Amino acid sequence: MAAVVIDGKAAALRVREEVRERVLVLREKGVIPCLGVILAGEDPASLSYVTAKERALEEAGMASRDIRLPADTGEAALLSHIALLNGDPAVHGILVQLPLPASIREDRVIAAIDPQKDVDGFHPVSVGNLVLGKRGFAPCTPQGVVTLLREANIPLAGAHAVVVGRSNLVGKPLMNLLSRREFNATVTLCHTGTRNLARYTQQADILIAAAGKAGLITADMIREGAAVIDVGVNRVPDLTAKKGYRLKGDVDFEGVAQRASVITPVPGGVGPMTIAMLLRNVVQAAEDTAIQH
Repeated sequence: MAAVVIDGKAAALRVREEVRERVLVLREKGVIPCLGVILAGEDPASLSYVTAKERALEEAGMASRDIRLPADTGEAALLSHIALLNGDPAVHGILVQLPLPASIREDRVIAAIDPQKDVDGFHPVSVGNLVLGKRGFAPCTPQGVVTLLREANIPLAGAHAVVVGRSNLVGKPLMNLLSRREFNATVTLCHTGTRNLARYTQQADILIAAAGKAGLITADMIREGAAVIDVGVNRVPDLTAKKGYRLKGDVDFEGVAQRASVITPVPGGVGPMTIAMLLRNVVQAAEDTAIQH
């Protein structure tokens, strides 16, 4: 029996509608949620991401403070822009689009953001709060994965979740998020150094592929009825495609869909959820500020 395909676009629209309603409540109190967005350089993919995020903010009734900097911007100059956004009470969240120009140290930039405005969830304080089970911002893609699992009515409590990939953006935060008491999953984290990967993936009730390798997970690597979430977005050359490539996930979709109970597609699965979760984090930051004042 073929798997049920989880519609990430539909789930993201539901989240965005919830965010819009929360924004309306804030606007009635005179608070307009605002995200400060810093983009350094001319990377086309980064430009595309930032444009999509700003469009989504506008649709949700939120504001954005747009700071575009040339690729030769120095680290000190970038940090001064962050300091200004940190000190501006009208800005509730700060997003510095990665990757940064090679001359700028990413960890210094992330650490400079006020943790209360760290809507990406990358600051060491945010990471610590996630690990310790305290309140704070979690990275957007892992939040999106958990939301999709709940949307699909996949039981998390007591489930064995296997995460393939140990990045700071997805794999590690997902491990910490799923093992928190409110979700209560038992998590195994696998990565490029894992011997006999299939031995672990075949045990998974929930398999989350976030390794960044196209078609890594094949049908023989999962057990019948597993829930499969594909976070991978890989460009695979395809001369028949308009752009000369197509997007493919870490999961061999056609094969795995014959064994899984539910599966996310690429594109149209986890991707739309990432921006939706960013919007949710920004409105949360604005609500927190409104409560404090």
